[in-house]
Amino acid sequence: MKVIAALRRNKAYRQAVFLVLAGVAIWMSALAADLFDTVDRFIHEHEDWEIDEVFFAVMLTGLGGLIFSGWRLRDLSEEIERRDRAERDVVWIARHDPLTRLPNRRGLEERLRELAAEPHASRLLVAYAIDLDGFKKLNDLFGHQAGDEALVAVADRLRHLFPQEAIFRVGGDEFLVLQHVARTPCVMHLAEEIVASLSEPYLLGGVTADMSASVGVATAPEDADDAASLIKLADLAMYAAKRLRTSRVARYDAAMGEAQTRRNRLERDLRQALKDGAVEPHFQPLVDLRTREIVGFEALARWCTPDGRTVAPDEFIPLAEDTGLITELSEQMLRKACIAASDWPHHVSLAFNVSPAQMTDKLLGLRILRILGETGLTPDRLEIEVTESAIIQHVEMAELVIADLVGAGIRIVIDDFGTGFSSLAQLSRFPFEKIKIDRSFVGRFEVEEKQEMIVQAIVGLGRRLGLTTTAEGIESESQAVSLRAIGCDQGQGFHFSPAVPAAATSSLLREDRRRRA
Repeated sequence: MKVIAALRRNKAYRQAVFLVLAGVAIWMSALAADLFDTVDRFIHEHEDWEIDEVFFAVMLTGLGGLIFSGWRLRDLSEEIERRDRAERDVVWIARHDPLTRLPNRRGLEERLRELAAEPHASRLLVAYAIDLDGFKKLNDLFGHQAGDEALVAVADRLRHLFPQEAIFRVGGDEFLVLQHVARTPCVMHLAEEIVASLSEPYLLGGVTADMSASVGVATAPEDADDAASLIKLADLAMYAAKRLRTSRVARYDAAMGEAQTRRNRLERDLRQALKDGAVEPHFQPLVDLRTREIVGFEALARWCTPDGRTVAPDEFIPLAEDTGLITELSEQMLRKACIAASDWPHHVSLAFNVSPAQMTDKLLGLRILRILGETGLTPDRLEIEVTESAIIQHVEMAELVIADLVGAGIRIVIDDFGTGFSSLAQLSRFPFEKIKIDRSFVGRFEVEEKQEMIVQAIVGLGRRLGLTTTAEGIESESQAVSLRAIGCDQGQGFHFSPAVPAAATSSLLREDRRRRA
């Protein structure tokens, strides 16, 4: 663009110079031929032709044309300058985020090309990968305008911390800082300063809001040989920082790369397992503590790889949530579980867990009802278990989804009760029919007075609200007896049975009938 504009401008100047040179050449030729005296004599000899007036008119016209040409040349220069500014603005917009006015991902790519072309210097390069924690919640609570104000504030705080460094907005709530240093600084201290600065309260439209950040740090050439690889390693460290509970800062080390390689391999294997239908539901019985009758089964996902290795649910389910595979996994599990439950006695229910990530799916209720229709299982036999954290993260959406399920006759259970927050508020807001007491309370309630008081309070609360209470993690007969004594309705745990394959549920039900007979 700049080259074309320069050529246009140079062409106009060349034409002007050509006209001037042509005038000089004509003047010199006229001087050599004494042209003016010859023309003057001719005009006087033919006075009646009015040739002098014609020449005067031509001279004035030429002078006016010269003035007009200069005027147009000035206008052309201004127009070219305006076009240059517009082209510069377009290029700037393409390389920058218009909200924060920071370079965007395209600007980062160009900066990486520049760094790749630079000769290796003695200075070190530090990358700080920054991800905002709590931005989505802030956006949902206060609106997108407040979210935009928060992003602008974050950009300003980073400029204040790094006035001479390159700062980029590389995603919705992701930022990157590239810092050149003469020697390795205390990078972790700087990363902690970033977290401290971004954790300060934000004033958004007269309302104070809180947000934090996770920061991953990597250095070159210590961790990587080039800037592009350095940024990837800083991202790995940032994701590791998000998983930390004691700190929001992490520096890259080789173990993170190995963990990412394992994660990538596990994701690939999980995709293939879902394609092959290799993840199967196992079923753990729910027992009436008074009659010891099996009144239901909870479906739990189990994955055994082709080489015979069992992958723990707490390893592949979070991975499925992070990679967006949880919907496909959940639908496969629910369909298989409903098919198995179709062979059970009608009074035996099926309990199925819904992931927090699924509570943002407006179509979750329709998906579940479609599977019930396909398998023939009646909605009144299905219990959907949701955790407190899943509800509190997406309250409005959870309300819509749960209303759809309850309207269809499906029962809703609050899982891991007492381990989240705002428990009483959720009990009063949502139409739950059952409370599941988390195993962390059941495990030691016989030997710790406070734990026993908590369990008694939960059971009493459930009874007063007309809710069934189920205790998870029962591992001994004494626990089962004590829970029954304080009024708990149902129990679940290894004391009764571990989770078994679908084919083994029939044997458990037959044994249960014989025992009660």
